Amino acid sequence: MVHRLNRIEGQIRGIKGMVEKDVYCDDIITQLSVTQSALNSVVKVLLDGHLKGCVKNRLAGGDDEALDELLIIITKLMKK
Repeated sequence: MVHRLNRIEGQIRGIKGMVEKDVYCDDIITQLSVTQSALNSVVKVLLDGHLKGCVKNRLAGGDDEALDELLIIITKLMKK
């Protein structure tokens, strides 16, 4: 996970450099799209772990509030 985030951080720095150098907009947009895909990949991994770990364990312990929290997270993701 940290490796992925470090790579994304590098991509963001690269995009910032492109903006500072006034690189052609299409190229910047392409890099932003690649970076967004990388972020989405991190979200998928985290959500998978959250569902299979935290949510599953809380539900097994009778904590139904875990579902409400999960719905809030999903709603936030859908707004993007």
